[in-house]
Formats: sequence, structure tokens, C-alpha cells
Amino acid sequence: MSGRDNARATTPPDRNALKIKKPKSVAAGIPAAKSTMLHGISRMGITKTIKTLTTVNQPDGFDCPGCAWPDPEHSTMFEFCENGAKAVADEATNKRVTPSFFANHSVQNLAEKSDYWLNKQGRLTHPMVLNPGSNNYQEISWNDAFDLIASNIKQSASPDHSIFYTSGRTSNEAAFLYQLFARTLGTNNMPDCSNMCHESSGRGLGETIGIGKGTVSLDDFNHADVIVVIGQNPGTNHPRMLTALRDAKRQGAKIIHVNPLPETGLVRFKHPQDYMKMSLGSEPLADIHLQIKIGGDAALMHGLMKVQLELDALDHEFIKNSTQGFDSVKEAVISTQWSQIEIDTGLTRFQIETAGRMMAKSNSTIACWAMGLTQHKNGVSVIQEVSNLILMGGHIGKKGAGLCPVRGHSNVQGDRTVGIWERPSEAFLSRLDAACGIESPREHGVDVVEAIQQMRDGGADLFFCMGGNFISATPDTEATAEGLRNVKLTVQVSTKLNRSHLVTGETALILPCLGRTEMDIQESGKQFVTVENSMGIVHTSEGSLRPASTHLRSEVWIVSSLATAALSDTRDWMELSHNYDQIRDLMSSALAGFEDYNVRVATPNGFALPNPPRDSRTFDTPDGKAHFIEHALPDVSVPDGNYVMMTIRSHDQYNTTIYDLHDRYRGVHGNRRIVLMNATDMIERGWKSRHIVDIVSHYEGENRRSDGWQLVAYDIPRGNIATYFPEANVLVPLNSTAEKSNTPTSKWIVCSLLEPGQGNFEEE
Repeated sequence: MSGRDNARATTPPDRNALKIKKPKSVAAGIPAAKSTMLHGISRMGITKTIKTLTTVNQPDGFDCPGCAWPDPEHSTMFEFCENGAKAVADEATNKRVTPSFFANHSVQNLAEKSDYWLNKQGRLTHPMVLNPGSNNYQEISWNDAFDLIASNIKQSASPDHSIFYTSGRTSNEAAFLYQLFARTLGTNNMPDCSNMCHESSGRGLGETIGIGKGTVSLDDFNHADVIVVIGQNPGTNHPRMLTALRDAKRQGAKIIHVNPLPETGLVRFKHPQDYMKMSLGSEPLADIHLQIKIGGDAALMHGLMKVQLELDALDHEFIKNSTQGFDSVKEAVISTQWSQIEIDTGLTRFQIETAGRMMAKSNSTIACWAMGLTQHKNGVSVIQEVSNLILMGGHIGKKGAGLCPVRGHSNVQGDRTVGIWERPSEAFLSRLDAACGIESPREHGVDVVEAIQQMRDGGADLFFCMGGNFISATPDTEATAEGLRNVKLTVQVSTKLNRSHLVTGETALILPCLGRTEMDIQESGKQFVTVENSMGIVHTSEGSLRPASTHLRSEVWIVSSLATAALSDTRDWMELSHNYDQIRDLMSSALAGFEDYNVRVATPNGFALPNPPRDSRTFDTPDGKAHFIEHALPDVSVPDGNYVMMTIRSHDQYNTTIYDLHDRYRGVHGNRRIVLMNATDMIERGWKSRHIVDIVSHYEGENRRSDGWQLVAYDIPRGNIATYFPEANVLVPLNSTAEKSNTPTSKWIVCSLLEPGQGNFEEE
């Protein structure tokens, strides 16, 4: 065993000074513009900052590597948000991580650095290998790297001993080749980031409306009467959505915000570009904030449906002709007592009825949601309750109405569409096999949680990670680390240094790839790739910056080279990488909805994939109808003295990437190891802000402990607390997952808060 096996998997203690300020009352505006420019200039310099920011999300530019919010048809010169601009700046940074950097920093040394520090070091420049017994990465040639991977695959007892993970930044072309390679090899082991976020949405909507996607377009926001935003913080995680909400407000829409935390982005919003028009005021967004207790969303849906039933705000014709199961849901809702709803939600009947009456008057309602719904034990069922509410009023398949799961990764929806899924349908596989001349395996592969379990049990020889930061994105950090260390070879395709490079298998590879901002030059010339946004629009992305290193390769080239080295089939994989049009031609035959791909994607603003509920109010279910699905309310009680914890992002954060140490909107600065806690709960314990506590999570007789957290008094329901991830991921039990989707329950963790060193909570 080498010393690196003891390298820290969790984030190190945060010893920076904590500064607490008053939460902001207005999102964006001049502070956002200032933060954007300072971040960009510090990473890229002023010339590159201007060039990149005027190219991002433009018709002939590159797609933002941040969130998947769609672009408007009539774009302005500046189609980016604060965090999108920071994602671009981080990718286009002038700093470099070279072989000499790794020579000077051992894995153990790097593991003691913060995630913020790791990200700041810059772009990876060379393929690197960490050999058995070594504590330092060394340079390796691309050919030797692929030979190493191919040897591992060929020596493995089964294709199912290889696991191929995908992040949501991978292009459609690279993701399609990646899944084609895996299935040609003989496995469906393709976990992806969807398993940890909107898997619950996909499973829930697939059963109710026959498609695991949303049913709205961006233009629908301009025609909505009511928009319900549930379990989502768009001001930080999807800032461009605030523009759509502002425009909807100007058209007369009402906005209902459902969240345990008041989020500045839904209080007041100031578009930075308004200053150019001499418009100095900010605009209120949410008309109602329902400050719900964590886990109370299902009860809230029952309450809102009770109001619709009482006011007869139903689309009777639609229910009769296009749905089934309404009567059972109606009876379940009627039998739910208001007293139970009030207990579970922490809201009053008056508050819920006020929101319900607003919805009852609406002819067109959109329901939006994110991780605040999906990462619960009842993640699938609560989304089906949202669907029940929308179907009840017939708010689907018409202008200004529908269901809108908001994706966080830039192409997470596209990756799933082109085949990145461990549970592919027979229809998908049959068409893929016919078009590509392969025989795909039919046995389901492993998702993220199952992959960790397989690795921990010694059943994996190869873990190949196409982007992302697996160790920091996943639950139960120590269990994940144990799994990764059991693997013979771990491979990370990356642009930047992250913690997943430091917790490795027996041998580890880092393969540096081009970023979204960079030119991709192949044998036939400059290439573009395609992505799919949250609303099912497929469009092009073409980088314009010079690559950070001559040693970088595109993800498409990497997959093609991997397949060439590892497979003995007759396909000329490298030929596909010479001109991406050839990949898109293959996708045209293999994927439903992608016919004439090269022609259609060249049209301005791309094209919309088929969406029967949206396009024709039809449903691809066994009986051709939308389904109301009845669910009992979950038990959201916890033992006395315990709290329910949810993990959240700070404002200067994108997924696991930490841009800075500030959460400007919430008034928390300088330190990330904090607990947002209700002030009355703190007084009862005799605690004040900055008091140090240890957190112990409890699940089925197991306990996980994380020490040294500072309390911050905050506006959050009593009995609830919030912490940042990835720091708190160590407390999320691996086996605590949503029913059906197996999504980790990162928004529902039962915890104790203890004085430092108090208690003996070893795993029972």
C-alpha cells in the first residue's frame, strides 16, 4: 500500500475567517456585473474576457459550459449570467498545471488543499499517469495511455467489470460514440450525473406523461398566468432563468416560490443590461413565498389540489378524454386532512389556499423544479404529485403551460437522449443495433450508487470518468473513496485539477481534453459539436480560443482512440473523429428524432426534438393517456433532538467547482464549513452564530460524523438546517436513495448537532 492510499478524500478543514453580512435583497445588478468582470480579468486578462463573453451563447459561438437554460431566439450581445461567465473564465484561464507541477506536489500534498485552491491552479496540459506505489503523477504519451486502458479491458474477466461514467458537459457527438463503444464492448455500465439529480424526474414523468423530459419551451414563459418554482434557487444555479421570470412578470404572470430558504433571486432582480437603457430600478419576482419545511412538498401538492377540487378548477374534458387514474387521486386528496398538511409543510392553511386560489384562476400554469424535489426518498412520487396538480387543470400541451424540470449541467439532457443510460429501452437498443451493426447487451448496467457499491465490493477493474469530479459529486465520500481505491485503473478525462485526481485506483490516468471554449481542429478542419438544452432544443457549439496546450485532445478523439485500442471490431473509429459530420450521419440513423441531423442542426437556433405531450397533447404510455398516480404522504417526522439537513450550493459555485469563498446573496463570506440554522433553534441550545459544532448523520443504525462546522443564524424553518456540498457529502448515506430512481437523498439527511468531541457515534 502506498502513502497515497491515505490521501484525504473529504475536503480539508476550513480555517478561513467567517464573515457574516445581511443577506442581499436584490439579485444580479451592478454587484453581479462587477464580480463577473473581476473574475474574468483575473483569470483571462481583459482582451480574452471580452472575446469569450461576447461569443458565449451566440448563434455562431460556443454553448456556455454552465447550466442548460435555453437561449432566446433574439439574443443580445451579452447572453450570459454571472456564474456562466465564471465557468467560462475558469475554463479559459491563463494558468496551467504542467508535469512539473505534479513533480512538485505529491497526491497527499494536493489532497490537503481546498477545492477552491485546486480549481485555481489552472488547465491541465499533458496526459499523466500515477503508477502503483508512486505518490506523484508523471507524464505519459497518449499512445501509452490508451495501451494501458486497452490492456486492462482485455485482461478483465467481463465487460461488466468496466464502468463508464459521464458528466453533463460531454457533447452529443462524444456521448454517442462513448455509449456506442461501451455497448460494442458489451456493457450497459454507464452511470451519469443524471443519476444524482433529475433521475427522479425522468422516472416520474415517464410513468405519467410518457416522456422523461419537460414539456415547455422558453416562449411558454411569456404566455403563462402562473409559474410555480419549487425546490430551486435560480439566482445561483440557473441565473438566466431570472430574465425569463422577469419577462413573464411584465406579461402579467404570477410567480409562486416554494423553498425552505428565501432566495434573493426570487425576491428582486436587476438585469445588468438594464443600466445601458438608463433603467435603474429592480423588479420583484415572487408574488408568494411558501417557506416550506424540508420534505413537505408532497403534502403541499395535496393541499393545492384540495383547493383546485373545492373551486372546481379542473379541465374536465381533458381529464375524461386524455387521462386515467383521476378518481383515485381525487379520493386520496380529499381524505388528506388539513391538519396533517399544515404539520408536514410548516405552512398555514391560509397560505396554501392563497396560492391555490391564484392557481385556480390560471388558464396556463408552468411548474418548475430542481434538486429540492428530486433528492428525497419520495423524489419520484413527489414529482408525480406535481404532475397530478398540472394535469388536473389541463396545464399541458398548450401555450404557456407544462412541466419544467430545470437541468443543471449544460448537456446532461443531451447525453441521456443519445444513449448515456444504464437502463436503455428495447426500442433504443434495437434501432442502435440496426444502424451500427452491433449487438448491444440487454442486461441493465449500474447507476452511480450501484457503481460505488460494485467498486467497493471489488467488482470493477476499470473506472473511466468522462468529465466531472466523481469523488466530490457523489454521496458518502468515504464509501466512494473506498470503492475507487479498490479499482485497478481509474481514468479521468478532465480540463481542470480536482479531488477525483487524488483518490484513485491502483493505477490512475489523467487525460486532458479541450474545453467548450476552444477550437477543435481535426483532419477535415475545424469542428463543431451539438448540445441539447433543458427544453429539448438541439443546437451547435463551436469554440474560438486557442487550446490551452498542444497536448489536449477532443473528447471525440479520446473516445475514438480508446475504441481503436480496446476493440477488435471492424469499425474505423478514428475515421469518425476526422469529421464530426460522419458521427451525426450515424446518429441520424441510430436515434429517433435525429433524422437529417446535419441539415437540421445547421438551421438558426437549432431544432426541437419530438415531444408528444407538448407538440400534440398525446402521451407515449401503454394506453396512450396521461396518468394520475396516487401516493400516500411520506412520513416526514424525525426523532426528538434531531434535525433534517439539506445540502446546497453557494453563489460562487457551479456543481462541485468552487469559484470563490463567498455566498454573496446569503451574506456568508470567507468560509464554507457552515451550518445555516434557525435562530430560535440556536437559542434553545444556547448557541450563537460562529459556534462550532460537529454533525452526525443517522441512517438505519449507521452514523457518519463530520467535525468543525460553524453555525450561522438564518431564515430557515425550525428543525431544518442547510450545509454546502461537497463538504457535507460525507454525511449523505450511500444507501439512502429515492425509491425507483436510486437518487441519493442529499436534501433529506437526519442529523444530530453536538458540541465538539461530544458523543460516541461510531457506526453501529
